[in-house]
Amino acid sequence: MQLPFISVILPVRNEEKFIAACVDSIFSQDYPAELMEVIFVDGRSEDRTVAMLREMRKEHPQIVVLDNPNRTVPYAMNIGIEACKADVIVRLDAHAEYPPDYIRLSVETLLTKDCDNAGGVFVTRGKGFMGEAIAEMLKTPLGVGNATYRLTQEDGYVDTVPFGCWRKELFDRIGGFDERMTRNQDNELNHRIRKNGGKVYLNHKIRVLYYCRDTMRGIMKMAYMNGKWGVITMTLVPGSMGVRHFVPLAFVLSTVGLVLLTLLTHSWLFGGLLALEWGAYLLLDFFYSYTIAKEKGWKFFPVEVILYPAFHFAYGYGSLVGIANLPKFLKAEKEKKAREGGKKA
Repeated sequence: MQLPFISVILPVRNEEKFIAACVDSIFSQDYPAELMEVIFVDGRSEDRTVAMLREMRKEHPQIVVLDNPNRTVPYAMNIGIEACKADVIVRLDAHAEYPPDYIRLSVETLLTKDCDNAGGVFVTRGKGFMGEAIAEMLKTPLGVGNATYRLTQEDGYVDTVPFGCWRKELFDRIGGFDERMTRNQDNELNHRIRKNGGKVYLNHKIRVLYYCRDTMRGIMKMAYMNGKWGVITMTLVPGSMGVRHFVPLAFVLSTVGLVLLTLLTHSWLFGGLLALEWGAYLLLDFFYSYTIAKEKGWKFFPVEVILYPAFHFAYGYGSLVGIANLPKFLKAEKEKKAREGGKKA
């Protein structure tokens, strides 16, 4: 098939550690460089990200750098979509690297399959011992639930994919990225695609080498934010988030509830239920920690045993904070809409 001219869009902010490798992987693609523009939309980086991009533009004139004063990803994507010149858009992330066939396979899948969004699977990588331990955790069902784009080895239609490849006319038809979504903007967009009769296709040959957080604090912060924004996203756009996103919330609530009931009632029933729940959880925790350690080395075992509950409790706590903050968030959104309506009037 004849390959079209495409626009590659990357939201970036403070990515100086990863930007050089990311750019190298983009211009090592088997997709012709003359058939693409590469748009970096910078969210007011405070490191050398922009300076590095401007330096690399001397070698790669396809690079375009745009400013994103609002800093978050959905604003960046809408800025890039508005400015891009092509009819086909590929979204990438600077915190990742891409095999040489990534862009070509994404475009070919979009143009040959009956779909509105084409994407692939995450291959999670970590830097350093802790990063590697976190990456291994995120490759297991206990770590990520039934997230198809992390676990699948099959092609087919799915609820969501990471990043994505679309025809530009899709955004004219259903609108751009929801700028309320600091996180989960991919889930929301793919939900809107399906709601409007479209399809999301996953090709497992399309692979993203994604670098996860490499510290305990970093992965817990990520889990906390995902939990918080999962609740907000589900409230704003019902149906956009899967059941797996709220399992940590149920786990935290049930644990806290059973502990309180046991202390208040001194009942063996609630204590027994608590022991049963945690017994099952620890059994899974030890099993997956063992499988990782058996393959990677026994030094991973104690770290993995701690990582799973730390990750799940941070996620569940984030969901609780999201619930607590919903009235304030919804009030702020209402006031923002009223101000915008006043400006238009």
